[in-house]
Amino acid sequence: MTNTTTSSAPPRTPTLDRPTAMRLAAGEYERFTAMLRSLAPEDWRGPTDCPGWDVRAMAGHTLGMAEMAASILESRRQMKAAKDRGGGIDALTAVQVDKHRDRTAAEIVARMELAGPKAARSRRRTPGFIRRRSMPERQIVDGVEEEWTFGFLIDVILTRDPWMHRVDISRAVGHDDMQLSADHDCVLVADVVAEWASRHGQPYTLRLTGPAGGRWSDGSGGPELELDAVEFCRLVSGRGRGDGLLGVQVPF
Repeated sequence: MTNTTTSSAPPRTPTLDRPTAMRLAAGEYERFTAMLRSLAPEDWRGPTDCPGWDVRAMAGHTLGMAEMAASILESRRQMKAAKDRGGGIDALTAVQVDKHRDRTAAEIVARMELAGPKAARSRRRTPGFIRRRSMPERQIVDGVEEEWTFGFLIDVILTRDPWMHRVDISRAVGHDDMQLSADHDCVLVADVVAEWASRHGQPYTLRLTGPAGGRWSDGSGGPELELDAVEFCRLVSGRGRGDGLLGVQVPF
């Protein structure tokens, strides 16, 4: 059994302004769907960095999460099914993978083409009084139970999740030309860096290379870190284990 501690910090809220967060949400669904369209038939069987998931399973999970975000009824259905399996994020993702396990690649792509815009629209329309509420279940990040608002889930996590799985799938199929842009990926990465810095609270200098990179620093006397922007996000997401401050996790 993994030992956990409980954070006494206030519920985590998004720091991105709402229009930017919703622009990133819509853009990420579009990019993820475009990547699925580009896959060759043999790509769908490739193993990913997530143990037990091939590309098809990862696409099924991402589709299921978009469908959940797009519909209150589907959200309730998935949550009930996950509760019947014991509850928690692992049960939920298993429900999503199983739902789409027998679909063809073409069917998954077609459903993602429909679900992505609906999910973006539903997230954009979520009223403030719901977004300000705390989620009923605490989330575990690097062994610490912490409280999130629904706004943090809706505005931030539901965009980081398909972004990271776009990274996973690109790595699984050997695509070195993952679509990265300053107006999308740089903004998302900068938000990850800001949260990472707030979580460790120590001085640092960070230079991230590549199309999604940039330079950040706070205080003096801290470590000077340089690595690829996507690799930084992989490390702090828990894919691999970084040393020192790169071992501080950020949820995706």
